[in-house]
Amino acid sequence: MNKLAQLTLVLLLSLSLAACGGAGGDRNAAAGGTPAGSDKQTETGAAAQSTKYPLTVKDTTGTEMTIAKAPQRIVSTSTAETEILFALGLGDRVVAVSDFDNYPEEAKSKPKVGGVSAPNVEAILAANADLVITGISIKDDALGKLRSLNLPLYKFEPKSVDDILNTVKTIGLLTDKQKEAEALAETMKKEIDRVKAAVGGLKPEQKKKVYIEFSPGWTVGKGEFMDELITLAGGVNIASDTKGFNKINEEKMIQDNPAVIFYTTGAKDKAGQTLDQIIKQRNGWDKIEAIAANRLIAVDQDTLSRPGPRITQGLLSIAKGIYPDLFKN
Repeated sequence: MNKLAQLTLVLLLSLSLAACGGAGGDRNAAAGGTPAGSDKQTETGAAAQSTKYPLTVKDTTGTEMTIAKAPQRIVSTSTAETEILFALGLGDRVVAVSDFDNYPEEAKSKPKVGGVSAPNVEAILAANADLVITGISIKDDALGKLRSLNLPLYKFEPKSVDDILNTVKTIGLLTDKQKEAEALAETMKKEIDRVKAAVGGLKPEQKKKVYIEFSPGWTVGKGEFMDELITLAGGVNIASDTKGFNKINEEKMIQDNPAVIFYTTGAKDKAGQTLDQIIKQRNGWDKIEAIAANRLIAVDQDTLSRPGPRITQGLLSIAKGIYPDLFKN
């Protein structure tokens, strides 16, 4: 089992609704996918254009697919992509979602097609979809089963904030919502720029060391968007000397002595303890600056870990937690 697959299991066991694990696609492909033969639709001014069908594109795995016409029955097996669909005004076309979809409120009432890592093939077939969207958490074998159905299927695998913005735009292209997608991406970019401007004047020695724990015993290093959020917020991720998702080294955390510790709400261990309770009880951690100074900060699990339109809310919560004086207004 690879590290990302292990992460998926950890997240599901801790009741995490995030899409942060799963199988990796072809990293040579753009994270938002590469439209094939559709250059005119992606050049400057695309927001004013309608998608021209049939549309042939390649997704993040490099797999080519063709959509004959604007999809009217969309199935999403990934929470983040579901949020994007609704944000683009496509809620009435979404006919089924994953068991973990809880935002927006309307998504809760949609028919369910199983988990994010191994969705129910029969349920997806029954939905009679003309577009299936899946995300970063799906396992390779589950993806293979869906591919075998010859459904129009697009897999996303955003690993950075830019990838998330590209995901928004690509979903807009697939669904003939390019204008709405450009507007949403621009709003998100302005929110990112606001944070960058607020922390832009910090000198290297003023930047605070940050530790984040999003599931019991797990943190994140380079190559994932959660690490990038800390950097954009002007913090220094103490796990940035690692790559991807990692089990923590408790002694190293004490040595690194972060000034701020973030933990996600909703994640618990098998005994039902919350992350803040777990962190405070660890041997020697009371000496860490963040805990001694009561800088143990809760952040919403979904906004922080879902690579969708609310990721900028997660960024702002991180930035405010590290530098509250810079975000008083």
